[in-house]
Amino acid sequence: MTGEGGSVVSRKKNRSDVRAIFAVVLLASVFPVGPLPGSPRDLRGTDGQYSGKQGQVLVVKVPVSGEPREVVGRFLGRLVLFFPARSEYVGLLGIDMQDVPGTHELAVDVASPEGPKKLSYNVLVMKEKYPVQRLTLPKDQVDLDDESLVRVKAEQEQVRTVLDVVSKGRFWQGRFIEPVSGAVSGAFGRVRIINGQSRSPHNGEDIAAPLGAEVMAMNDGVARLTVDHFFSGKGVFVDHGLGLYSMYFHLSEITVEDGASVKRGQVIGKVGASGRATGPHLHWGVRLNGARVNPYSLIGLSLDGLTAATP
Repeated sequence: MTGEGGSVVSRKKNRSDVRAIFAVVLLASVFPVGPLPGSPRDLRGTDGQYSGKQGQVLVVKVPVSGEPREVVGRFLGRLVLFFPARSEYVGLLGIDMQDVPGTHELAVDVASPEGPKKLSYNVLVMKEKYPVQRLTLPKDQVDLDDESLVRVKAEQEQVRTVLDVVSKGRFWQGRFIEPVSGAVSGAFGRVRIINGQSRSPHNGEDIAAPLGAEVMAMNDGVARLTVDHFFSGKGVFVDHGLGLYSMYFHLSEITVEDGASVKRGQVIGKVGASGRATGPHLHWGVRLNGARVNPYSLIGLSLDGLTAATP
């Protein structure tokens, strides 16, 4: 009797175990659980989550211990350099205006005396709705002649060479400012369709201002390149360090020289209509580690408590 009773109890217990296991599997399929404490971090995004729209700049904070020698991230093949700020390292992550919407990994490598450490963050890229502009223009205003085409290609290569250089020091500090006061067109990301053909999207913001109005640097940096180009006219490229560049185009006058240090709010030029421009305005562009971002996404970033710049 005892044996038979024990056998019945055992069978009932086995059926209960099966039901319990089935319930756990069912719940796990509906409410996925994260890795158990101490388990290998083989999933992306195990160290945090961020989100932003195309063209936006995100402030990423990485907690650290000890004295790391270097903290470097990679996002969609682009380098993200971090700098020390109190008990953490901070990096500005640029989401390119055409990055594919969805969740992507920001992989961060921390080099420290205790040995290398790898961190993983999920970044949700959300689609931004850009305006569409349709234009019908005379063919000679759209298609370049051979001589102009050669010039434009050489100028593009000159700009690419400058923007490919990533200064290790951080020159900027504190808040970023608008370079000139005026009516903002909201042109960033605008899709231009000329004579039925799609053209490159507008990769900066246009600010209408009077001819000769003073144009200021958005933050501390170094004037890496001054130009007078076919499309952008007279312009200044300012290196703010750690892969952050700002550009100021269609100027009537440039007031800085290549290699000169500039301070936030310093006048570096004056509003004009040089190059391919229909009237006086400033084209203000920003590149962050190669990503084309809306310059106004820098305005209002929460940057309080950061240490001074590290030139």
